[in-house]
Amino acid sequence: MEYRIAQDPLEDAEVLALLQLHLDEMHRWSPACKVHALPAERLRDPEVTFYAVREGDRLAAVGALKELAPDRGELKSMRAAPAYRGKGAGEAVLLHLLAEAQARGYRWLGLETGRPEAFRPALRLYEKHGFAECPAFGDYVSDEFSLCMEKWL
Repeated sequence: MEYRIAQDPLEDAEVLALLQLHLDEMHRWSPACKVHALPAERLRDPEVTFYAVREGDRLAAVGALKELAPDRGELKSMRAAPAYRGKGAGEAVLLHLLAEAQARGYRWLGLETGRPEAFRPALRLYEKHGFAECPAFGDYVSDEFSLCMEKWL
């Protein structure tokens, strides 16, 4: 599939609905105190750049890059639309975010994700692209529900 990836202002109803699905599923799979997915209003913060992945006019995935420091970033809200799971949309946004992080001069990129079985496809994708489990960073706490991963660029 050929995907087009562009910055997105988080105004489109389809984008907002995918983010809400993401939040709803995070709450279904993890205790509320372990849900670190950001709602749309927090993804509009100046230190966050949000992207939408489309195949033609159809939304395929979303993802964001948050600047933590001039040389450090964090992946946020990576999510493929249900119809695009397993079709490379998540990988496309991950590769785009990695390229953007490198273009910004980041030396380190981190993320937080879940440990339960529902998160296994995401974990495999991150590992495929060089992310490895690391100590918790920022306000995160690694435990039976949550783990942090990093990649040195």
